[in-house]
Amino acid sequence: MSLAYANPSQRDNDETTQTQPQISDGLRYDTWGIAIGVRRGDIPYAVEDDEVYDVLPLLKYQGAYGFIDGMEAGLHLWKNDTHQVNAYTRFRFVDIPKELQNESQAQAFDFGLQYKFNDGPWEADVALLSDSNKRGYMYTRAKYHWHNGDWDLIPYAELQWKTDKFNQHYYGVGTYDAEGGLQFNAGITARYHVSRNLYLLGKFGVGRLEDAVAELPTIDSQYQYESFLGFGFFPEPGKQRFDHRNPSATKDNDQFLRIAHGWATPSNLSDILSGNAEKDPYNNQMTSLFYGTRLTDTLFTLPIELYFTPGAVWHYDSEVQNDIVEAVVAIKAFYTFKFGPRWRLGVAEGLSYVSDLTYIEGSEIAEKGYKPSKLLNYLDFSFEVNIGDIINSQSMQNLWLGYSIHHRSGIFESSSAFGRIKGGSNYQTVTLQWHF
Repeated sequence: MSLAYANPSQRDNDETTQTQPQISDGLRYDTWGIAIGVRRGDIPYAVEDDEVYDVLPLLKYQGAYGFIDGMEAGLHLWKNDTHQVNAYTRFRFVDIPKELQNESQAQAFDFGLQYKFNDGPWEADVALLSDSNKRGYMYTRAKYHWHNGDWDLIPYAELQWKTDKFNQHYYGVGTYDAEGGLQFNAGITARYHVSRNLYLLGKFGVGRLEDAVAELPTIDSQYQYESFLGFGFFPEPGKQRFDHRNPSATKDNDQFLRIAHGWATPSNLSDILSGNAEKDPYNNQMTSLFYGTRLTDTLFTLPIELYFTPGAVWHYDSEVQNDIVEAVVAIKAFYTFKFGPRWRLGVAEGLSYVSDLTYIEGSEIAEKGYKPSKLLNYLDFSFEVNIGDIINSQSMQNLWLGYSIHHRSGIFESSSAFGRIKGGSNYQTVTLQWHF
């Protein structure tokens, strides 16, 4: 949605006559999005490799209480139309050779506080952050949102102030002393609307390390370039959030609660889907509770509903593991069809974090020689039937009984965000989902 058009139908009517570039907050304030792409980063360290590549799945969600925007997220502690104060996290890349990333796992989500200011096309924020060992840094950043036709462009500039302790660990690698200093980053993010909900995404940026860091024996380049290229699905320009071309979607059931109970299996996804899943000899089990809020009821004009769905999972203790908590955030798509009763297929993509490694996952990762990662990619595949249709009960029309696969993995060593791990874990679950 453009700032020039608060009413989507007005934009549709006038778009053909608009000739001047328009300022847009569409990319910033799209309520949802899901994307994947490849990031290339320069390696500033004194090693033979000059570059490293990462596959990155990305989510976007803007809600009343918080936001997710790619590799950063926040919970609103206070906000109005112009100002925000957020409990904030963002992912910090440490670009080192691919073969060292699993053992190092130096990059991670850092946590802190963020203040954000919005004024028309301008956006500025400042944040105080720390890694898990209280090595702190601060950044301040400014962006400008520009829109013309199918293009959204966002040039940005950022200053990072890093402490001595931070630089000594990440650039002196614990061997050389390093002073704190100021790093400068700048670049541009781009999005091109291809058709319907499909967009191409790109980014190019450059960072300049402070002189005290660039002169360390461990560093051989003061400038570090990064780029990103991918594609994603976002709201279609000029379309209302719900146009109800999906006959199974109504305004009265745009939220859900799902409870599931599942059993671990050492089998991989292909064996499970082909009906050849093995039983876990230790009978490890889990129970999950997910909340969902609908983002759209159509995708590419098809009757496919998308939901933003965070969830919590409890892994029960057994003779080989203690109680473990798992947190999940995802976007899930549902396709409903009628064959007698209504049936529904679902698939979700997101992130999963565990408080400790489950046995079923740890045994596979240890067998392959990986250092484990608590953060992994999350997938969910489900197949459900409507209970109200089966028992011919109007009061049960919003209740679905189903089967799902709860899956965590590292995307075949392709992503350093997940520790360059190949493998993960699978649970087969029985689900009950109620829409309201």
